Amino acid sequence: MIASTFGDGQVAYSILWFFLFFIEVWLAISIFIDIFRSHDLPGWAKAAWVIFVILLPLIGILAYFIFRGNQMRAHQIQGSQAQEDFARHWMAGRPSMADEISKLVDLKNSGVITEEEFERMKAHVTSQAADTGSKP
Repeated sequence: MIASTFGDGQVAYSILWFFLFFIEVWLAISIFIDIFRSHDLPGWAKAAWVIFVILLPLIGILAYFIFRGNQMRAHQIQGSQAQEDFARHWMAGRPSMADEISKLVDLKNSGVITEEEFERMKAHVTSQAADTGSKP
């Protein structure tokens, strides 16, 4: 077996190279994401960067960080702000669980829904709130 023929140093050396390869792949994927997210790069420049990173991975990754590192960080900040804005907008239009239950109580008191329908709808509202993690 291969594992029995490896010494301790060879195993550690192999693990080191595996993690270095993993980091290189991770960085390349991050760069590809940034390249295609960049609105300031024309199409031919995007293609050139992709080819450069694929053909000469280590040099291409380092060159991208040197020449476009600041823009890469700016794109990450813009992306996180866009996600926060989307979440804030999505949550702003959503009624709270207390509001929904108070509307159900009003419907029950006005006779629009029966007691059984009220309990079923209330259970549905509370289960949705539990699924989404919102607080009462």
